[in-house]
Amino acid sequence: MLVESSAYAPTVDAAAAGAVAAEAGGYDGWHALEMKTDPFLACAVAAERTERVELATGIAVAFARNPMTVAIQANDLQALSGGRFVLGLGSQIRPHITKRYSMPWGRPAARMREFVLAVRAIWHSWETGEDLRFRGEFYKHTLMTPFFDPGPNPHGNPKVLLAGVGPLMTGVAGEVGDGMICHHFSTERFVREATIPALLKGRERAGHAGLDGFELTAPGLLAIGDTEEELTASVAWAKERIAFYGSTPAYRPVLELHGWGDLQTDLNELSKRGEWAAMNDLIPDEVLHEIAVVGSPEEVVDELLHRYGDVAARVPVPLPESADPDRWRALFDRLRAG
Repeated sequence: MLVESSAYAPTVDAAAAGAVAAEAGGYDGWHALEMKTDPFLACAVAAERTERVELATGIAVAFARNPMTVAIQANDLQALSGGRFVLGLGSQIRPHITKRYSMPWGRPAARMREFVLAVRAIWHSWETGEDLRFRGEFYKHTLMTPFFDPGPNPHGNPKVLLAGVGPLMTGVAGEVGDGMICHHFSTERFVREATIPALLKGRERAGHAGLDGFELTAPGLLAIGDTEEELTASVAWAKERIAFYGSTPAYRPVLELHGWGDLQTDLNELSKRGEWAAMNDLIPDEVLHEIAVVGSPEEVVDELLHRYGDVAARVPVPLPESADPDRWRALFDRLRAG
């Protein structure tokens, strides 16, 4: 199990500093989030400052871009990092795509499938010298002259990991992706009863049996603390994240699987009124402990292995600034062995 890090950074420089810290702290990988900065640019700066750690967009919003721009950026980062780049893509939700990015929306699972196939077709053209002839419903790429062809990447093409929650997008991840990033707003039961069956259907469509060679990233909402004060603060943060995600209709299936669908309705209504503090107060301990992993560092690692040790190839573990690096290196070794 690879151990990965990510953090919310206000600037590209701060994000890249996080990658440096992750490498020094013994992590296997680091994700650049698309929040306040561009994840491709953050990975580029991080590639210049690190030597070993894997670098990923975790995630980049696919529908804010097009397959050609993403293929170029990913190819550049794979070369710049010496083969350490992973392309993580997600769809975002409709309001962000249409209102924040002013881009088209519709049939997101089908669009994502075609997006990834188009990226792979572009890479194939560069790798083989064959004509670029991708014609799909959403994207068409039929022009690639030698002037714009970088040729084969000496490190091969990057892996492609897709984020998903619902069965359609999850199935697409299984069909065209090298792996899937489970959303933080997931539970062990949801992963086993909803995510994995949908992945297997997608894999079957692509002619693959089972999940061999497919890299599943476990959910990574962790509330870690040694003291009562630390744990209280971590739990408050986790409840805030659960309330935020739970208010989004796209994530309702996770709650419905556990019989908590009405909670999503209540959270959504409060979010529309801007009553964020009241949303946090709605999250009961039962929901907290199903979605988040709560406890001391050792308890959290044990629980991660218990929940996902037999199904996940990757696990995100964000650490507090006060974390003891020697203590966590030993815990990382336990996760890798699991």
